[in-house]
Amino acid sequence: MSILVSALVALAAQSAAPAMDVATEELVAGRDAAAIATIMTNDRLEETDPARLINLGVAHARKGDNEQARRYFEAAMQADGTLFLETTEGQWIKARRIAARSLAMLNRGEFADQTLVASR
Repeated sequence: MSILVSALVALAAQSAAPAMDVATEELVAGRDAAAIATIMTNDRLEETDPARLINLGVAHARKGDNEQARRYFEAAMQADGTLFLETTEGQWIKARRIAARSLAMLNRGEFADQTLVASR
């Protein structure tokens, strides 16, 4: 699990165009409300984009809104099974796997003391 956590801490939308901003910078900086606002006002992101859903889940989990976070993580788990997200460490992880692990972390209460960010 430590590999996932270290990867999630560093996940970023490096390969994404600015139009695909999933609020990585805000999440890394711990600005969860700003991250939610950035994502929700980005009308170029698909509602079902796994990076969008995972980052919204992370932001809501860190704000203590676990039920909303759960809904986002569960929705992200419905993503295309072949979709991978790139970490800043250069690792590619399936979006479904990140979503599932994020949900497991939520269930264990690990978001309260972690800086976790999903990716593009």
